[in-house]
Amino acid sequence: MEDARPSEAIDDPVQRRDLILLEQARDGSLDAFNGLVECYQDHLFALVARMVPDRDQAADAVQEAFFSAYRNLRAFRGGSVRSWLSRIAINAAMDQQRLKKRRPSQPYPELEDDSWQPPAGVEADPLHTAIQGERSRVLNAALAAITPDQRTAIVLFDVEGYDYAEIADLTGVSLGTVKSRIHRGRLALRGRLEDSIALFRGEGD
Repeated sequence: MEDARPSEAIDDPVQRRDLILLEQARDGSLDAFNGLVECYQDHLFALVARMVPDRDQAADAVQEAFFSAYRNLRAFRGGSVRSWLSRIAINAAMDQQRLKKRRPSQPYPELEDDSWQPPAGVEADPLHTAIQGERSRVLNAALAAITPDQRTAIVLFDVEGYDYAEIADLTGVSLGTVKSRIHRGRLALRGRLEDSIALFRGEGD
């Protein structure tokens, strides 16, 4: 059971747990793979839902990602299981967007579902809530209007906090392409948000 594993897995209990579950899944344990699903289904949905402008499509992409991961357990070559699953989910989301170009009326419907939002803090008075809601609506409409590749790069960089190299690895493109997509996407967003810039400068009165 103590296979050759990356040294960081010993120090990181989450990574060690993930590697043990993955190794057991490779040996045929469906329960172990379901354990990985339970650990990461919410994370992958939240990630994909920012890239795919439809809740059902996002759920389908996550499901396809787990199917693909299960079929390719032997392809895992070490490192972070979380990043490996994220890469597969991002690819599934991008493949889906290339196949389906339709534009929904509300681009990010998961924002309307309280179960997918963080609990309200003490500052969540009606004015603050209204402003935040309007900001989310405007920003997500703008994100939905730019290209899927640009949206994916911006979400990974500005929302998820990945660096350029990690995004290049996750999306399978060059570092230069990642930088170009982020730059062009930000310019496109700026143009879309120009009429609403005051909304993002303060809480307003």
